[in-house]
Amino acid sequence: MLKQIIETAEQAGQVILKFYTTDVEVITKDDDSPLTKADLAAHHIIVSALKQIDPETPVISEESEVPDYKERKGWDRFWLVDPLDGTKEFIKKNGEFTVNIALIEKGKPTLGVVYAPDKEVLYYAEESLGSFKKDGNSKAEQIYSKAADKSEELSIVESRSHGSDALENYLKDEGIKVKERIKSGSSLKICKVADGTADLYPRMGPTMEWDVAAGDAVYRYSAKEGVFESGIKYNKEDLLNPNFVIGL
Repeated sequence: MLKQIIETAEQAGQVILKFYTTDVEVITKDDDSPLTKADLAAHHIIVSALKQIDPETPVISEESEVPDYKERKGWDRFWLVDPLDGTKEFIKKNGEFTVNIALIEKGKPTLGVVYAPDKEVLYYAEESLGSFKKDGNSKAEQIYSKAADKSEELSIVESRSHGSDALENYLKDEGIKVKERIKSGSSLKICKVADGTADLYPRMGPTMEWDVAAGDAVYRYSAKEGVFESGIKYNKEDLLNPNFVIGL
């Protein structure tokens, strides 16, 4: 099934790129976040594919109505999708946007695919396999990360679009010495910790479950032994995440 999910993410990514090369028409959603035709096109491709690949399992996508908690609170298994994560980066045309598809089982991601179509970078992970990265046409390679040591100077990955005083306060309060700041967009921030490019990703601001689930899987299964627990919970009554730190 993982192979089919990867193919689906790549198909959605290629459709997104068709819109990327044109003038982007932006709609503002009720929560003031941007929406484009690319988001919707990728959504329809992914949801349609998932219904064929795994018809018995429900799907939550950023671009679909979220079922009431009374309906979904008993779900042990569901797909969680962000068809175009980093819409702001897509609009800015900096390439740092991704297709995110994750399988949630018993409250944790057991499979995740993150595809950055403009960069031709693919990350994927499965609980039984580990985490992998593929650049362009090269062969996929397993990736590993290690827990950050706060006594050392650390490379911090931070949002290209969401800098905050809260982040600076966190670094100060935790006594974290910053060696390097790496700006990045979308779920690539989590993946940069998973592949060892960065040591730490503190997120002191709002995210939704679909923003992080696929990247979270890539991070969790990048441990050389066992699993890194991110602390992020899934299928909450409110899908908005509290602050979290990836890499500790």
